[in-house]
This record gives sequence, structure tokens and C-alpha cells, in this order.
Amino acid sequence: MPKLVIVSNRLPVTITQLDEQNLSVQPSVGGVATGIASLDRPEKTLWFGWPGISNDKIIPKTKTTILAKLKEIDCSPVFLDAQDIRDFYYGFSNRTIWPLFHYFSHYAVFKPQFWDRYVKVNETFCKAILKNIHHDDKIWIHDYQLLLLPKMLREHLPKAQIGFFLHIPFPSFELLRLLPWRKELLDGMLGADLVGFHEYDYVRHFLSSVYRIRGLENHYNQISIGERLVRVDAFPMGIDYDKFCNSHENPAVVKEIDKMRYRISSREKVIISVDRLDYTKGILNRLEAFELFLERYPRYHGKVTLIVVAVPSRIKVSQYNQLKEQTEKLIGRINGQYSTINWTPISYLYRCLDFEQLTALYNVADVALITPLRDGMNLIAKEFVACQQSKKHQGILILSEMAGAASELAEGIIVNPYDTENIVQALLQSLKMTHEDKQRRNQAMQDRLCRYTIGRWAGDFLDMLDHVHQNQEELSTRKLSRKLRQAICSKYKHAKKRLILLDYDGTLVHFHPQPQQARPDPELMDILTGLSETPGNEVVIISGRDRKTLTKWLGKLNLHLIAEHGAFVRQKGGRWKSPNPMDDEWKKIIHPIMDLYVDRTPRSFVEEKNYSLVWHCRKSEPGLAQLRTQELKNALVMLMTNLNIGIFEGHKILEVKHLSANKGTAVSNWLNHTDWDFVLVAGDDYTDEDMFNVVDEKALTIHIGHGPSKAMYHTPDVKSFREFLNELQKAGGK
Repeated sequence: MPKLVIVSNRLPVTITQLDEQNLSVQPSVGGVATGIASLDRPEKTLWFGWPGISNDKIIPKTKTTILAKLKEIDCSPVFLDAQDIRDFYYGFSNRTIWPLFHYFSHYAVFKPQFWDRYVKVNETFCKAILKNIHHDDKIWIHDYQLLLLPKMLREHLPKAQIGFFLHIPFPSFELLRLLPWRKELLDGMLGADLVGFHEYDYVRHFLSSVYRIRGLENHYNQISIGERLVRVDAFPMGIDYDKFCNSHENPAVVKEIDKMRYRISSREKVIISVDRLDYTKGILNRLEAFELFLERYPRYHGKVTLIVVAVPSRIKVSQYNQLKEQTEKLIGRINGQYSTINWTPISYLYRCLDFEQLTALYNVADVALITPLRDGMNLIAKEFVACQQSKKHQGILILSEMAGAASELAEGIIVNPYDTENIVQALLQSLKMTHEDKQRRNQAMQDRLCRYTIGRWAGDFLDMLDHVHQNQEELSTRKLSRKLRQAICSKYKHAKKRLILLDYDGTLVHFHPQPQQARPDPELMDILTGLSETPGNEVVIISGRDRKTLTKWLGKLNLHLIAEHGAFVRQKGGRWKSPNPMDDEWKKIIHPIMDLYVDRTPRSFVEEKNYSLVWHCRKSEPGLAQLRTQELKNALVMLMTNLNIGIFEGHKILEVKHLSANKGTAVSNWLNHTDWDFVLVAGDDYTDEDMFNVVDEKALTIHIGHGPSKAMYHTPDVKSFREFLNELQKAGGK
């Protein structure tokens, strides 16, 4: 039976060698493990990861014991030595990727030895997985330590279902471009079928980087790589909501709550700050804000306490040790300045709290001050909100807008973590807030959190991975395979009357930044000459281009031409005619609007044809082009009432043309006047769907690219379609 294979840097357990005879196997706390455990799926799971102990420190005879113990809990270890841990984990992962992806580029270290070890460890993971996997298994890879692994596995398992999820932010292109190995990391991630992030902003940054660095465009968040589609989407990670929601009913938690309330004066408001001690969490910024709050509002002296829980993290990285020193020094200064015999403004805990202590703290807190400078999600904020269930006491969340969770927890008080004054005023607002207001805000957030739990997050990701796989399978059935091409060539060879209807741009030639650069090359001219000179063939080129261009490029060939999507037709050897003369007075209204958007969108331009206007934005910045396209589309809709014209959004274009001019109507002449033995229709965009709609079911329809289409078959790109046309030409001869 196929397995669900989970791959992460660490296993969901930690192994410690107690002595020569004994091992300790302790479960690790983590959202992914909770999500997988809560899945209602039939697949057996197998988890790959580092067990938390250096290979150098494992007593040889106990390695067999480790493997046996882990096998019992469906885990398979990937053993790393001391140098791997130093250069891969503490090096490239946490001194290069972590700071760069969190916008701390000044902390990022670009050492080739770190990179080399990062590649080596990803290869080590790949080899370990390949030894224990079946081709039907589903693979879900997690986080920034394993960015290269999807591609490595793809090279060995071309048809495998592979998902990848990044749990930290994905930076903008301007930051990613600083990384010498940026292309390799993107290629690694694109080895997956589904790439997931917590927030849509990270999706947008990833797609932008893929376009700018790899030159790969996306169509509705899908990237075409050869014969494969990669889906990119956002899946905001949830929590085990019931566990935190019901924590106040847990006797052990109630006991901890009673202890805390006994130690804290009833007149004191409790503000909590819970984080790993990491420079991305903004701990120093919030301490400075609390210091300013005490200075600004002395009436709160003795009436408010800040409890700082700083969980030790990456103590072997120098910046973390420096941060610990700075944090403790700042806390000491604030306490020294404002403490009295009966009151200490800040309580500092440098350790990890167990579940009972942590949820007790959530329950007694009046305010949770969570202000990371950059955070992929931040589940602590969600846990705190879930715990606010008491009818008598409610705490309120102050959350950084830089946390991924901010979009889901908008009813909290959202702040800029770099704006000290903003945090001070948020503290004041939270302490003055009524119980009813807190309850109303919390209820709205709780309603959201209880629906999108950690189990729902994992389930949605895996459901989408299945959906992508199904789409890929469907695409494969429509693929113009070698066997199918041979059958078509045989049918073509024996046919006497053949009609070949071909779009031009995106079908016969690649798109170019400037439309005039897409002139036919010698190879294409040979293909079209061969097809059009073959006895029994009628070849028709149907394009959105103007008459002058088509005449210049293809006018000497023995074929028919259709310009401007059917506005003009030229029988081979004849003159251009307009089947349905149309007015162009509407251009006087539409052209100035398009010109305005040219001014607002650098490197865009307007192409004017006899019966259409086309706004091109292929050379413009993708994000801006997408925005301006929709703005222009909305602006034009308001002007088009009773003008008998339509707006058509194509590949990096927006075209306005007469509704009566379409490729389907234009080719009907040829379709209806001869009993053809063989009909081939090929195109790549929305305008070609009109042709696919008017041909009968016996016609061979081919869509170039991976987008949705009514065509019978598809081929991935211009190159592959040209190869097919060459095969046809050879099969038929001249």
C-alpha cells in the first residue's frame, strides 16, 4: 500500500545516548507532527529526518538499536556527522538562508564551504529516502534545510507525487538575488508538484523570483516545466484548536493558573511575551517600547507586569548569544530603573515551558505582546487567542503586521514592530479595552481558528497535492505522445484532402518582447513551405497580426492568410478582403484610455490594427503588469456599452476588437465547403478556442501549452509542435 513519506530536517523525536546500554527517545513538539497525527487518511506514514544525535557520538553497537526503536514508530533516521551539523545546519541553513529569508541580509554569510555541505546533506537525505521508498509513495518535504531535495528526488522518481512546504517567509526578489546559489535553490523547490507557503505574499515573491531568475512565467499560480506542472499556493498553518481551547478545563493547567494568580497581585495587569530567543522575533524592540510605556505613563507603575519567556535557540550561532546578552542587559536596566520593593516590572524566564505552564500563562494574561520583525506564521499568537475562553477574564492580542498570522488575526491590535510609538499606544489601548470589546474581537478570531486547524492545514495540502497529480495524469492522457503522433502521421499520409489551420504567435513561433521580433525563421519557413506544397493540402495561417506584417512574412508562400482574428482574409495568391466591413470610430474613445495606461506602466505599448487595439505588457514588471491589466480592463468596460466591441485578455495583452471578428467564424469558409479527410487545428490561447469550437469531433485539435483548453490534445511548447509538423511533412512527402 502506498505510504505518506514525511521528510524534515529533524524527526518528530529526539534520541539521546544515556550510556552504553540505554537510549532516550523523547517526542518533539511540532505543528507538522500534530497535523500528520490528526489526518483522517488511510496511508501508512514514514518519517525521515535527523534523530538529534551526531553520528560521531553514536556508539557503533547501538546504531542497530536506534534503527529498531525508530522503526517501531515509523521513523527512519538520516545520520549526520559533526561537520554536517556545523556547516549544513548551523552554517548554510541558519547563517545564510534564515537571516536572508527573514530580511536580515546583513547577518547572512555566503561561504562556499557552507553551500557545499548543504548540497551534500540534501544528497544524503535523497539517498536515504530512495533506499526505503516505492514509486507510488507520496512525499511531503518540509522547510528551508531541504530546498534542494525535491529536484534531487525528481531526477530519480520522475512520476512521484512530491510536495514541498516552506515554514519561513520567502523573501522578495531584491533579497533573494543576493544569494549566489539562488537559481539552484529555486530549481530545487520546483522539483515538487506542489510548493506551499503560509501566506500569499510569499507565493507572490516566489513566483516573481522564478520569473526573474529562471524566466518561467506562471498561469494562475501554475508553472510549466517541460511536461510537468508545478502548482504554488498558500496554506496558513493552524493549531490543535481543541487542545488549547479546552486547556482551562485541564486540572494540571488549572493548578498552574492558581499558582500564577497567587503570585501576581490582583491589581496588576499581566502582559506576556513568549518567543524563541531569535533576532527575528523583535524582543529588543518590544522591551524598548515597554520601557517607553513606563516612562510615558507612570500611573501604570505597580499595575502592570511584563513576563518575558525566551526559549533558548541556536546557542552555537554568535548572533543568538549576543542577543541573549543584550536582552538580559536591557531587562536589567528597565528593572533597575523602575522596580520598587513590592513590584518588578519585568519577569524574565530563559527556558522552555511545558504545555501546562504555557497555557496557564495564556489564560492569566491580559495582553499578549507578540511583535516579530518577520515571521513565517507565528502559532503562539493563535494559541493565545484559542485560550481566551473564560467568561470573566479575556486577554487581547497585540500582533506584528510582519507575522504571517496577522491576516487571520486582524481583530487583534496590529502594529508595526519597528514603530515604538505604535507599540506604546497599542499597550495603552489594550489595557483600557473593555471586557466586551476583547470578547467580541476574540470570538471573531476563534471562529476562524476553530475551522482552519492544524489537521485541516495538513489535509488541504495533501488534497491539493492529489488534485495536482490528477491534473498531471489528465494532461498526460492528452499528451501528443510518440505513439499518437505515429497514428496521426499514418492518417495524414493516407488522406487525400487535408486542411491545416494554424495560429501563429505562441504556436509556430515563441513570444518575443517586441511583436516584430517574432518573424518566421528558416526552419519555420521550410516547414510551412513543405506543408503548403504537398498535394492535397490547404494550409491556413490564422493570426491576430495585421495584414501588412503577414503579407511581408508569409505572403510568398502557397497558403491562405487570416489577419486580425478574422477581420481580413487573403486566399492564396489573392488580395485581402474584409468579410464583414466594420467601423473603427470606437478607437477614438478607447485609444486615449490605453495611452494613459502606457504612461503608467513602463515598457508597455499599444499596437493599433484596422479593427482592434492591443495593449502589450510583456516587457513590464509582472506584478505591475497584472495590476494594470485589471485596472485597464475595468476602465474599458465602463466605456463599451452599445459599441459592439469586446475585451479579450490574452498572454500579456489586453485586446479590444469587434465582436464579429473571431477565428471561428473566419475558418468556417474552409470547413463548410469541402469534405476533408484530415483536419488539423492548432493554437495556444483564448482566441484559438473559437476554432476548436467550430470543428467537428473528427478534427485533430492541439493546444500548445498547459493551460485549460477544449482541444483534444496538447503539446508543451512551440519546439515540440514544430517537431510534430516536421513529422507530418515527412510522412506526406511533397
